[in-house]
Amino acid sequence: MEEKPVPDGDELAGLIRKVATDRDRQAYARLYSYFAPRLNGFLRKAGLPPAAAEEIAQETMLSVWRKASYFDPARAGASTWIFTIARNQRIDHLRRLRVANAAENEIPPEEEAAPSGETLLLTAERETRVRAALKSLSEEQAAVVRLSFFSDKPHSEIARELGLPLGTVKSRVRLALGRLRALLDAQS
Repeated sequence: MEEKPVPDGDELAGLIRKVATDRDRQAYARLYSYFAPRLNGFLRKAGLPPAAAEEIAQETMLSVWRKASYFDPARAGASTWIFTIARNQRIDHLRRLRVANAAENEIPPEEEAAPSGETLLLTAERETRVRAALKSLSEEQAAVVRLSFFSDKPHSEIARELGLPLGTVKSRVRLALGRLRALLDAQS
């Protein structure tokens, strides 16, 4: 069995150029026979199991075939370019694994049970108390509370809508919440 000499960087770059320009299968076969075992070893040393290393080495060589026209010998050597593709493929593989594992380990959301009669009654009582407490606020405070909490508007939008300074809106919200808290505590 005759051993093939290890190709130098210029020869490897030439093979990639042939793949890029002529879609030369023989040039690709030489690249493949040289790089596939080296990529496999590199990926296994990086901690991948044998099957995953083999798969990523295959994907890398497929990318070399598809992206040969992107190779620029002025920017990197052939080996550097190909091993960078392999490293990126490995990172993508690990990300996909992490996402898949996270999805498997996710706790399925519990189905919400219909609220019990007791819960419904307590909620209705609380709403009645809050409505009564709101009626005891001044109209200015009640308007700010409704816009802030029921319409879910930010303070700056409330200030613009009511034509008030932002500080006034914030003060009214703070005073109204303090008043509501005191009224609701007194009812409890």
